Amino acid sequence: MKWEQLLSSKRLGQEEMQKKSDDRTEFQRDYDRLIFSAPFRRLQNKTQVFPLPGSIFVHNRLTHSLEVSSVGRSLGNDISRLILQKHPELYSTHFTELGNIVSAACLAHDLGNPPFGHSGEKAIGTYFSEGDGQFLKDYICPETGDGISPEQWNDLIHFEGNANAFRLLTHHFKGRRKGGFVMTYSTLASIVKYPFSSDLAGGKRKFGFFQSEVEDYERIAHELGILKLPAPEGSVKYARYPLVYLVEAADDICYQIMDIEDAHKLKILTTKETKQLFLAYFPPEKQKHIEERMTQLVDDINEQIVYLRSCVINNLEQQCVRVFIENEHAILSGTFQDSLIKHIDDLPRSAYEQCERTAYGKIYHCKDVVDIELAGYKVITTLTDLMVQAVTHSDRAFSQLLISRVSTQYDMLAPTLYERIMAVLDYISGMTDVFALDLYRKINGMSLPDV
Repeated sequence: MKWEQLLSSKRLGQEEMQKKSDDRTEFQRDYDRLIFSAPFRRLQNKTQVFPLPGSIFVHNRLTHSLEVSSVGRSLGNDISRLILQKHPELYSTHFTELGNIVSAACLAHDLGNPPFGHSGEKAIGTYFSEGDGQFLKDYICPETGDGISPEQWNDLIHFEGNANAFRLLTHHFKGRRKGGFVMTYSTLASIVKYPFSSDLAGGKRKFGFFQSEVEDYERIAHELGILKLPAPEGSVKYARYPLVYLVEAADDICYQIMDIEDAHKLKILTTKETKQLFLAYFPPEKQKHIEERMTQLVDDINEQIVYLRSCVINNLEQQCVRVFIENEHAILSGTFQDSLIKHIDDLPRSAYEQCERTAYGKIYHCKDVVDIELAGYKVITTLTDLMVQAVTHSDRAFSQLLISRVSTQYDMLAPTLYERIMAVLDYISGMTDVFALDLYRKINGMSLPDV
């Protein structure tokens, strides 16, 4: 792959668009378009890990995305500066815009995630693979006259928030004259962490685009010169777009470190435990300097943790920049394996892995987090089942009531069964936690609208 081709300001759906006359670059326009969008605003009411805040504010999907975007901009800017030193001929390309491209992609990386964190994502997939949605595998819809193909079935049983984000940004929803957000090719390519179709997913492996968006991704890949890799007949597989590594690294850095900080605020981790986890990223002599500096700057315990967290994020960002620069050729050749974070130096990698173990053992399985997952699982499964039944039997009175409640942008009466099911998943995944819970209560007769 070649940098000269990889960076393009062409927009999907407006390829012949005239350039705007204001001073913003096309990639800055991507960022602004996302910031002011309704799906982005809804992230403020979607769970990241912990229950949405009471008296103590913890991260939601919105604050997480903003922080990832900030780290992503730093990664992009640092790598742009270093590579331009080696390849000054790239000044004639969009290479100076790397920070803006990565920053915009980071804003968008969680847009496709359903309510209630990862439990909502899992609830949708298992509804089809283990739950009542299994009937669709061999079902012929009397209204549309068709069924779900094996390839489409893989989309449903492996439902993936990353693929759903790509769909949200590119899909032509009803009422829109153009498809999706009309984003630049480079920003769109940067969010597809797993550039292959759902039939290649399985176990913990994820995928990057639904069958409905395969042609869009292939068009982007062809334009940008992304390498196509060998795959079984009927499957689609590409090398990772280089900037995906930076979006992934920014996400890895933020969720791991900020979850530890949130756990400290909620007293799941003690101050001593949290300081030990953060200081472990540094050699002993550096630890001493950081502790001295920390106590000089702030007395408040929470602010001390904030200072340590900032030191850790800066360290990990510099480490990921180094790994990217050292492996630039392998990344452009499509042969680089794993994430950047897995190739950082031994000391910070060991500390990162200890944070992972702590998060898994003490955070992700704590009572409050599990309770949210249980509740979210029930809510999402119930709503998905009701809407699937509605679109497969739209002549029923109750189905018509449900469908009438859905925004017209979701084509619940589309001409094919697959399109109808995907419209249901668009609707469910676009909900906030509060909206989903409120709808669940109303449908089940547990609450009524205020009179």
